[in-house]
Amino acid sequence: MEDAEARLYKRIAVRILPLLFVGYVVAFLDRVNVGFAKLQMAEDLGLSDAAYGLGAGIFFLGYCLFEVPSNLILTRVGAKRWMARIMFTWGILSSLFMFIGDWRWGSFSEALGLSDAEFSFYFLRFLLGIAEAGFFPGVILYLTYWFPRNRQAGAIALFMTAVGVSSVIGSPLSGAILQFCDGYLGWRGWQWLFLIEGLPSIIIGIFFFLLLPDRPAKATWLTTEEKDRISQLIGSTGEEIAQMPAGKAWRVFGKGRLWAFSGAYICSTIALYAVSFWMPTLVAQLGIPKGAYLQVGLLSIIPWGTMALIQVAWAKSSDRMNERRWHSFAGYLLAAGGFILLALTPGNTVVGLTALTMITTGLGCAVVTFWPLVQPYITGISAAAAIAMINSAGAFGGYIGPVLLGFAGAGSQNGGAIMLLLACVPLCGGLILLLASSNGRQEQTPHART
Repeated sequence: MEDAEARLYKRIAVRILPLLFVGYVVAFLDRVNVGFAKLQMAEDLGLSDAAYGLGAGIFFLGYCLFEVPSNLILTRVGAKRWMARIMFTWGILSSLFMFIGDWRWGSFSEALGLSDAEFSFYFLRFLLGIAEAGFFPGVILYLTYWFPRNRQAGAIALFMTAVGVSSVIGSPLSGAILQFCDGYLGWRGWQWLFLIEGLPSIIIGIFFFLLLPDRPAKATWLTTEEKDRISQLIGSTGEEIAQMPAGKAWRVFGKGRLWAFSGAYICSTIALYAVSFWMPTLVAQLGIPKGAYLQVGLLSIIPWGTMALIQVAWAKSSDRMNERRWHSFAGYLLAAGGFILLALTPGNTVVGLTALTMITTGLGCAVVTFWPLVQPYITGISAAAAIAMINSAGAFGGYIGPVLLGFAGAGSQNGGAIMLLLACVPLCGGLILLLASSNGRQEQTPHART
């Protein structure tokens, strides 16, 4: 039976995870490629570090506001339709960033004390957040339809490695576009970057609609016996969630433990997105010649590539030991150490890249075990709202991180102090997580592998 079950889940993984993985690769690329665009765009459009940080973070305000409604809509219209819609709209909006220097808002932007470019940047970032809202928590929810708890960390890890892979692919690609496409057809490199990297989302969205089954019951490549077996292992095929009354969904906001998990998750996203949106700038400050964008992109592979490799091994260790809590805490702790190292050794290329690698790897490993740790506390028909609630709170952290670095000045004399402050954030998140999961419920997982 164990061999048959292993073969079944291997087939499921091969069928659905590659598509979800590619979707998140292009999603994360469109979300953070603005970090590379900044290296040219900020000077062209007169955007200060504070303005860039605010614009990078505003994405998460739109994301946060619309995430819970988006996840609830997904349960009603189906995963493939809603995720395809998400990808199509964010691909269009991401490509439109190439025109933010051309739009004129007149007295409207003046009344807000903003330049036309600043208003365009903020406005499109906010819309991009709305467009993408629901994709990540939708995938996390979707995976609970297919994988039992003891297999979720591995599945989530394979999906989450898209963050590292996206940066491994996107960093040198973005650097090359900035450096070698600059001036072609009269467009700047950053304009080509937004156009070239926005179009794949639209194409992948079509494949989502054509290939992604809403849930196991609708998968034509599964037999009736296999569907029944999945239902038995999961405990629900998602039908209860799809028929959930809206009033019950919102009751999750009254659960104190979920607020604690949300706080822990906020701490991880503050740190992660502070680094994600400022990574090209931080790497460029490690002695890289001005204008050597490809070199910046190649060096940026190191932190993200290491994260992607270790995430998979980390998740396998967590699944094998059936332990989530201390795996997650160790990730938070490693990230905190990376920020301390970055603060104490400014300008050193080797040490700086080592510190950035510690940060990305620690946070990446923490998140792949975070969701399986939390999942036993959010089972039942409120799961969609609970997942979206935690991720929405995390999105607020995504706003704080880049804004904080922008206003503090990542490359100024305050840089060391702000890195020490950021070191406290994942440390606090790890401690909150330990307290929130202190009853050990996450260990009481059925069907654990030995």
